[in-house]
Amino acid sequence: MSNVTLHTLSARKQAGEKFAVLTAYDSTFAHLVSSAGIEMILVGDSLGMVIQGQSSTVPVSVAEMVYHTQCVARGNQGAMIMADLPFMAYATPEQAMQNSALLMQAGAHIVKLEGGSWLCESVSLLSERGIPVCAHLGLTPQAVNKLGGYKVQGRDRESALTMIEDARRLEEAGASMLLLECVPTTLAQEITLNAGIPVIGIGAGQHTDAQVLVLHDMLGITPGRRPKFVKNFMAESGSIEAALKLYAEQVREGLYPSAEYGFE
Repeated sequence: MSNVTLHTLSARKQAGEKFAVLTAYDSTFAHLVSSAGIEMILVGDSLGMVIQGQSSTVPVSVAEMVYHTQCVARGNQGAMIMADLPFMAYATPEQAMQNSALLMQAGAHIVKLEGGSWLCESVSLLSERGIPVCAHLGLTPQAVNKLGGYKVQGRDRESALTMIEDARRLEEAGASMLLLECVPTTLAQEITLNAGIPVIGIGAGQHTDAQVLVLHDMLGITPGRRPKFVKNFMAESGSIEAALKLYAEQVREGLYPSAEYGFE
């Protein structure tokens, strides 16, 4: 696969072609994921839960994100790498710039921040300085203590309208992508249709421009109850390599997620 860039993924959106995103946290899985043709690797702070065994993403540090981004960059075979800014690493624009620079120097091509319109100043400053940004809306795991758990967001009219406005303002501020997590399918569809930038979904239905899953979830190796939006691709394919390719194929063909994996 030739190197995937922002231009590549923007062109996919304009052409109505979907693309696949998957997490990875080390060199070996980065090699497997990118070799399967998956366009983007997310070095997610989800590593706090699936790698470190934490109860949330909150304990993950910038240093740990830098380390795992470096590992992924070494194994990557042409996918675009997105890295999460962890909890309280972007509370101010100055923090956002400093910590984003560390992630980019570690091998990321774009950084992801969780939050709404309050991030606009930071998004603008990062974009102006050559650091692409993905804005994460909906269920924002770093705010799990405020949200009271991992719950679907945007189900009432007021919160849905706020999310729509946040998406518009963040794009205007310079965000290069949006990620919607655990929001109703119809709301995700409206945001996607009105956005001029690619929209990635996780638990956001079938109408977003791309889908992302946590690697361990889609391989069926995460302990505990599987979230509603997760499909076990390993169960259908029989090997890790086949599961990765099946995931990419079903996302691009619009077969995953089907309606049963979304929220109304």
